[in-house]
Amino acid sequence: MRPKFQQGDPVVVCLSKFSTEPGPRARDVHPAPAGETYSYQVDKYWRVLEIRSDGTLLLATRRGKQHIIAPDDPRLRPARWWERWLLGDRFPSLQLLSELRAEGRVLEKPRV
Repeated sequence: MRPKFQQGDPVVVCLSKFSTEPGPRARDVHPAPAGETYSYQVDKYWRVLEIRSDGTLLLATRRGKQHIIAPDDPRLRPARWWERWLLGDRFPSLQLLSELRAEGRVLEKPRV
């Protein structure tokens, strides 16, 4: 049986955010009790850069930022086929991943 995630796989991470003006991709928007800010969810489209020895995943964003996250985190899921097809430009390119690996730019501390 194939592992749930492999190097290079596109993944979607659902992050909670807070701001005064939610963006167009915001969903599940709720105003704060005082009414000055909003809490909402945003899907982030990342790729698996590597699977670390402790089982955690090193994920890369389109701009090269890296995040470490557990594979069983409920906010993380594999990208669906239609997301890969319709939203493919939101995922980091495989070329970016190979450049990050070649340069040896790997995080030591988690960001997520």
